[in-house]
Amino acid sequence: MALAGAASLALGACASIPGANVAPGSPITAEEAQVGAQYHDQFVAEFGGEMTGPYARYVEQVGSNIAVQSGLATRPDAFDVTLLNSSVNNAFAVPGGYVYATRQLVNLMNNEAELAAVLGHEVGHVAARHSARRQEKAQRNQLLGLLGAVIGGGLLGSSDLAQLSLQGSQLATLSYSRSQELEADQLGIQYLNRAGYDPHAMATLLTSLAAQNQLDAQLQGRGDATIPAWASTHPDPASRVQNALQLAQGGTGVINRDTFLNRIDGMVYGDDPAQGVIEGRQFIHPELRLSFTAPQGFYMVNGTRAVTINGDQGRSQMTVGQFNGDLNSYVRDVFTKLGGEQQQVTPSSIERTTVNGLPAAYGTARVNNGQQQVDVTVFAYEFSPNTAYHFMSITPAGQAGTFNSLYQSMRRISASEAGAVVPRRVDVVTAGRGDTVRSLANRMAYTDAQEARFRVLNGLSASDQIVPGQEYKLVIRSN
Repeated sequence: MALAGAASLALGACASIPGANVAPGSPITAEEAQVGAQYHDQFVAEFGGEMTGPYARYVEQVGSNIAVQSGLATRPDAFDVTLLNSSVNNAFAVPGGYVYATRQLVNLMNNEAELAAVLGHEVGHVAARHSARRQEKAQRNQLLGLLGAVIGGGLLGSSDLAQLSLQGSQLATLSYSRSQELEADQLGIQYLNRAGYDPHAMATLLTSLAAQNQLDAQLQGRGDATIPAWASTHPDPASRVQNALQLAQGGTGVINRDTFLNRIDGMVYGDDPAQGVIEGRQFIHPELRLSFTAPQGFYMVNGTRAVTINGDQGRSQMTVGQFNGDLNSYVRDVFTKLGGEQQQVTPSSIERTTVNGLPAAYGTARVNNGQQQVDVTVFAYEFSPNTAYHFMSITPAGQAGTFNSLYQSMRRISASEAGAVVPRRVDVVTAGRGDTVRSLANRMAYTDAQEARFRVLNGLSASDQIVPGQEYKLVIRSN
């Protein structure tokens, strides 16, 4: 949680839609470029910030070279390819030649052709003007438009609770239709062929993403690997693998495995300590100097502006608001913003308490979300005269106590605890003659599922074995 406030990305329902009347495959128009530039900074802020340096330059180079194959522009520098500092597997693009990929998704890849495949897929969405057509459909349905997407839901008709119901601020794009996803896959594979890459890379990347989604579901205790939607803007990659293989049939080209692995060696993997880290059920933020623990049976997602705690019995977010030194008014303000203009949300009362030495205040309101009665709880803590953080939770009516252990776990951490937080990074190693999957996996910086994590990270099936002399990715602790 970086707590960098991002401005609203919503466009009014009667706003013009860039690209709506442009034929698919046509060059980028001046209007599209203008709109893309207008919202670029906001997208970057919403997804963890822009990375710079060698990693970012490499991704930009590959992305620009694959994008020019689309015919949207004749020069690679006409595209803006951004590597985002996010621990979520994600990639997306917006009109105007703006293409984005998270470092976590790049870390999942195993060769340059896979990187080109993902970025080519996103360029395919732009070339086909999919975002404009999705937004045009949304406007016909009188929904709130967003640059190629919508912040979905609307538990109470307010953006804050809508985001809470959809598991966090990392969810910022509405999924494309299946036909649009398949078309973008097809276009991406065309671009791979034109650029001289192995077109099978689209299928191998989708396979890795599906395996990662499945592993995440197992580690978090979820039964459905395609839920929650924040795991990818392109849900259900497993269903697209066979189609991608058929499209690539007979194609050949380079993959540049060693080059790719060497170029991503040392990249941060998972949470960046500057945004806080999740370790099991504990969240710890060394810069904000705070920590809390999710209840048993719940899992957490670390977003850009909030940490989301998810489970079958409810959802909660920890975030920050404007604080004037009065916790009671702080809590009331959070409730006021929840309801917005459409519905007033007022707690029955606001109580004061102390949690681990921190002054705290809380209140609960019972509201109807259109389907059932739910309890909305705001629990706030004062960390300094001008700094407060709060949990905002939704539970079924009568079950507001579900998150009591969460509220009581909030605490201030010491300087030594903060200093002990060390990031995980990708470490590329060359397998020796005696190495096995188990011996390499044992070096992964995790206490659970080491072998499963190693296999998914390196695109290995359950039966694949180590090849001596070949490079593999590990995840280690390193400053």
